[in-house]
Amino acid sequence: MRVDSMLDDLRTLVEVESPSRDLDALGASAKTVAEVIESRLGGQAVLVESEAGPHVHWSGGGDPRVLILGHHDTVFPLGTLERRPFRVADGRATGPGVFDMLGGLVQAVHGLAALDDLSGVEILVTADEEVGSGSSRALIEERARACGAVLVFEGAADGGGLKTGRKGCGTFQVSITGRASHAGLEPAAGVNALIEAAHQVLAIDGLNRPEAGTTVTPTVASAGTLDNVVPAAATVIVDVRVESAAEQERIESAFAALVPHLDEARISVRGAVGRPPMPEAASAELFEVARRLQPGIEGKAVGGGSDGNFTAALGVPTLDGLGAVGGGAHADHEYLVVDAMVPRARLVTGLVEAIRASREA
Repeated sequence: MRVDSMLDDLRTLVEVESPSRDLDALGASAKTVAEVIESRLGGQAVLVESEAGPHVHWSGGGDPRVLILGHHDTVFPLGTLERRPFRVADGRATGPGVFDMLGGLVQAVHGLAALDDLSGVEILVTADEEVGSGSSRALIEERARACGAVLVFEGAADGGGLKTGRKGCGTFQVSITGRASHAGLEPAAGVNALIEAAHQVLAIDGLNRPEAGTTVTPTVASAGTLDNVVPAAATVIVDVRVESAAEQERIESAFAALVPHLDEARISVRGAVGRPPMPEAASAELFEVARRLQPGIEGKAVGGGSDGNFTAALGVPTLDGLGAVGGGAHADHEYLVVDAMVPRARLVTGLVEAIRASREA
């Protein structure tokens, strides 16, 4: 297992930009991912077409035992590579998507390549994780049920830890309808959607329950057209994170029950907690295997969601954060620690061997 070969593959993936929802770019990226998989593992990687772009599926044959799960879409728009090209310096690899999560894909493939037998192993690399996995969720769940164990190659937690739990996450949009009027001549004839939005933001903020791990954060608001017109419409977008199914139900019920504060204002709500919580119990068995393979490795529960939330919610053992060690996800300072690549790939090898042995016993 050679780090220079891993970096070559990482460069290949990074230099094919893959912003979510850009179907042409994702088509090119999927083909490149498939070529890297086939060159290292043999066999044929199948492109599964979807409205969000192609997903990549590969199987080593035999009875499915373990699913390697990742995504090839990134948050960075076309042109980012020109401004921030792939580079290796001072022990770090940088470039769009190195940490989230192209480095993890490379480590997974090279870890599998060290196995003498690839039977029972499947790889699924989706095209829409960064935008909610709407087109891939059913396929993810199908293959997770079939395999019975899932290893997720999102970037590692701080310090290189594995992600043993994740909050459920979702987005809500609160749309407010008022009535326009002249702000100087007859302001009272209007129904000010901006003022109604302010009331709703305060009510939404009151849904926070940090002691239960719940965060409810208004993140984007818009209202109004001109400075002399009472706003007839407003929109508030809210990020929600929850640790339990009970909190998910409470939050969804609370958004459904929002009512206007101003006479004649109207409210509509869209959204849900789209990714269910990933409880630490879902990762406990696989995390113990990882600790035997690499004593001292830590496990952390984190606030961000991944496709592992879906597989854990099915009751399928799921271990996340097996990808790159580094940081700066979704930011210009994103980086990957080069010296950690080979040890992480070896962890993949050991985990797959242990999972197959336990299921064959």
